[in-house]
Amino acid sequence: MLSSALPAWLAQSAWLSQFAWPLALLALPLPLLARWVLPRRRSASAALRVPYGAHIDAVAQARGGHALRGRGAGLLAWLAWFALVIACARPQALGPPIVPPQAGRDLMLAVDLSGSMSEEDMELGGQPVDRLTAAKAVLADFLDRRGGDRVGLLVFGQRAYTLTPLTLDLTTVRQQLDDSVVGLAGRETALGDALALAVKRLQSQPADQRVVILLTDGVNTAGVLEPAKAAELARDANVRVHTVAFGGEGSVSVFGFRLPMPSGGPDEIDEAGLERIASTTGGRFFRARDTESLAGIYAGIDRLEPVKRPGQAVRPRIERYPVPLGIALALAALAAVPLRRRA
Repeated sequence: MLSSALPAWLAQSAWLSQFAWPLALLALPLPLLARWVLPRRRSASAALRVPYGAHIDAVAQARGGHALRGRGAGLLAWLAWFALVIACARPQALGPPIVPPQAGRDLMLAVDLSGSMSEEDMELGGQPVDRLTAAKAVLADFLDRRGGDRVGLLVFGQRAYTLTPLTLDLTTVRQQLDDSVVGLAGRETALGDALALAVKRLQSQPADQRVVILLTDGVNTAGVLEPAKAAELARDANVRVHTVAFGGEGSVSVFGFRLPMPSGGPDEIDEAGLERIASTTGGRFFRARDTESLAGIYAGIDRLEPVKRPGQAVRPRIERYPVPLGIALALAALAAVPLRRRA
C-alpha cells in the first residue's frame, strides 16, 4: 500500500514544481554506483559459520514467520531511497499570492533656495550655520524615517524646478537635496510658482494622497502666480499644503558683529501669507526659528495619518519534504519487519 502511495504523491506535480536543493537529486543512482564499484562479497569465505542455522530456519517456519526477502525487499529499499533523496532535495510549493498592506504617504517637498537662505542665524552642533545647511540636516533625518513613503523634491528661487519626482528611492532624494545650493534656482522667491508646480506634479495621485510640505524663509518676490491664487489651485485639486516658515529674526554684519535685522527688512517672513495658504488647502502652518523647533515640526508632520496602499504581492514557499521523508521511513520499517504466513 505504501509503495503505491509514493507514485500517487509524485503525480501531484505542483508539489514538486520547485526544489530548494535540486542538486541532491544527483544522489539517486548512488546505490547502483556503489554496487558496481564495491567488490562483491563471496559466500564461500564467510567469517562465521553457524552449524545449527538450518535448525533456526526450521523453528522459524514452524512458528509461521519468515523475514521479507528477495525482490520485494529490494523494491521497498529502492522506493525508500528514492523518497529519501526527494526529501533531501526539499520540494516546495508556491502558496497563493499575498498582498501585504503598505502604509505610506506621497509627499512633495518644496525647499526655498533663494538668497536669504544663506543667512547664518542658525546653530547646528553648537556651530553657526546658514539656514539651508540647517534645513538640510533636519530634512535628512526626516527622510531617514520615510520607509514606505514616496517623496518628491522641488526647489525654488526665482524659478521653480523639480529635482526628483515622487519615488521610493529616498537615497536619490537625499543626494539631490544635499547637492542643492543657495541661488541654484535664482536669488529671489517665486513662492506661488513653486506651489503651482507641486500641485501639477501631484495631480496624477489619488486625492487623499496629495500632500505638499513647503519650506521657505521669505516672501513672494518673483514668478507669475500669486501665492493666494496658487493656494486656490491647490484647494481645487485636493492638495493639502503644510507650510513651514523657517529662519531666525535675521541679522546684518557690522564690523564683524551680527546685529538683528530691523522689522520689515528684506529677510522678513510672510507668516500671515503662509498661514493663509495652509488654511485654504486644509493644511497646517508651522513657524521654526531654530533647528530644534524645525525638527519638532517634522516630527509632527511624521505623525500625520498615513495612506494605506497595497504592497508588492508575494507568494510564500510551503515546504513539502515531510511527506517523502515519512514515506521513506515507513518503507524502510516495512522492509525490516518480519511478515507472517497465513495458515
